[in-house]
Amino acid sequence: MNSHTPVASAVTALRIKEVTAFPVSFPVAPENSVSMGVGRMVKRDAVIVKAVTEDGLVGYGEAHHGRAHTTVANLINTALRGLILGMNAADVVGVWKRIYDKQLASHGMGAGTCLAMSGIDMALWDIRGKATGWPLYRLLGGVSKPIAAYAGGLSLGYQEPSALVDEAIPHIEAGYKAVKLRIGDTPKRDLQRIEAVRKAFGDELTIMTDANIGYTVEDARQAIPGMQELNVRWLEEPFPPHDYRSYALARSFGNVPLAAGENHYTRYEFNRTLEDGTITIIQPDLSKTGGITEALRIAAMASAYKLSVNPHTSMTGLNMACCIHFLAAVDNAGYFEGDISKNNFFRDELTTKPYTLNKDGTVLPLEKPGIGVEVDERFFTKYPAIEGPSYV
Repeated sequence: MNSHTPVASAVTALRIKEVTAFPVSFPVAPENSVSMGVGRMVKRDAVIVKAVTEDGLVGYGEAHHGRAHTTVANLINTALRGLILGMNAADVVGVWKRIYDKQLASHGMGAGTCLAMSGIDMALWDIRGKATGWPLYRLLGGVSKPIAAYAGGLSLGYQEPSALVDEAIPHIEAGYKAVKLRIGDTPKRDLQRIEAVRKAFGDELTIMTDANIGYTVEDARQAIPGMQELNVRWLEEPFPPHDYRSYALARSFGNVPLAAGENHYTRYEFNRTLEDGTITIIQPDLSKTGGITEALRIAAMASAYKLSVNPHTSMTGLNMACCIHFLAAVDNAGYFEGDISKNNFFRDELTTKPYTLNKDGTVLPLEKPGIGVEVDERFFTKYPAIEGPSYV
């Protein structure tokens, strides 16, 4: 009997006592605003999830705002919180399944539930790491290794080609060997910008593009041949994620790989994507698709198709640090999306530094237990939620 007491005590200690979501926002100054396929950015939103165990272990996660940050936070603080209180924080699979069975699979809320449960799942993985004293990558089965990064985030948007080159210069000088350009303006102007960057930095630079669902099929027909000539690594999200027919048509316009996944939710949506074979750059978002637990399943599915996983990076240092841990622990790791956006308070003030770019264009996972960043909770009151659209 006594031999089982420590185990029983540990299980009790890891019971989930509290789950709280905090929606936060900050306005974006016009000089820092980026225009892209979904509009011009006017503010940035995020949802931070805090989970606390019976013995006081605290974990933090990020649920993507979904352009409805207060709604996502309220879903966590009401419906989902009540489903999991008292469960073992280490039982990430069990928590995931309970939310799936009781909310997502039956009565839905669809994408909203996926966003919300992603933040919860991430916070529980943070607790698991802190409980064991291990950094997340080790807990996931990985080792510390360099991960190739590209300069991305909400940056490199619509502007004159020369200004775009000027914006890219310091990031390439810092070590980035790859950049992602925002397209979805017009095929002609998009190609002019890509060509300017290619001419400025040569063939050694890897160029990705992201249309943010801003293309029509005809736009893709006009742009893809030029992208192929300019050796573009991938064309990301030219269309909405459910528009399978348009993706299939675009695949016939050239050899530029199509990328998507940040708006595909759970393994069940990725299942069709993988079987179709049209989208070959797989990009789940750990703060959107169902959390780390589900992203690991998606990575394993993609591995069976010999496809790399290149996670979309969300708003805060929590997601950024998590992505690197995740990539260090899967056998089909692709790129990490480095965030070079200007004045991102979610990266610079909410958390301690989520990563450091090495001169060879790589990043390493953090070594502290769990996700490895510290969260400043004063941020929650300093930057309260701002209602209204994020893009106009």
